[in-house]
Amino acid sequence: MQTQKTMLLLGCTSDIGLATAIAYGNAGYRLIVTARDPVSAERNVRDITTRTGAEVELRALDILRIDHFESFVDGLPILPDTVVCVIGELGDQRRAQRDLDHASTVMRTNFEGPALLLGLFAERMSERGWGTLVGVSSVAGDRGRASNYAYGAAKAGFTAFLSGLRNRLAASRVRVVTIKPGYVHTRMTQNMKLPSALTAEPDEVARAVYRATETGRGDVLYVRPIWRIIMAVIRAIPERLFKKLRL
Repeated sequence: MQTQKTMLLLGCTSDIGLATAIAYGNAGYRLIVTARDPVSAERNVRDITTRTGAEVELRALDILRIDHFESFVDGLPILPDTVVCVIGELGDQRRAQRDLDHASTVMRTNFEGPALLLGLFAERMSERGWGTLVGVSSVAGDRGRASNYAYGAAKAGFTAFLSGLRNRLAASRVRVVTIKPGYVHTRMTQNMKLPSALTAEPDEVARAVYRATETGRGDVLYVRPIWRIIMAVIRAIPERLFKKLRL
């Protein structure tokens, strides 16, 4: 009899988090999900359970409290087969330019916390001999732009961390996957005018995450492939021209 697989979702209160949990729940996974404020996540947990019938366990996790990471991992009932991190905060670029605390929160939420926690899970999985880590990063990290460079810089760091971790673990049975969604219709972007052809839905991102972990194919995945081409063009623009653009 095959043992039921477990997926740990870091960040279950976002639209992408909810969709990802549902995708894995429908596939028969046991789910452990986290939220900074568990009370605020209870509605999502009920939704996941109702829609999938999966066993869902909710744990508290503040991604900014790195001093709690080891006790969090040690306190889990099992070392998961798969860990998916969808934690992120877009923040406000103009505020980040004058408010160092806000800028720090954006950078730590999108880079420092997720990177250090996934790095800790990588060590535990390496000791066990197998596992899968998924980090949801962003195309914003492919090149810094005036409109969101605090967020973009943090995502660039996260992407680079995942790349280095993947390189180090390439000879092992621990996979590291980077997902770059591009624009997504979520509560975080609800006040933004987004081009429909470039904008994914949360369940579209969730399916991409699930396929990546189940098929074992792909290291860096753009949810909508057109983004790979767009960002390749943007990266190729000479700096002397790029700095004059308003992006």
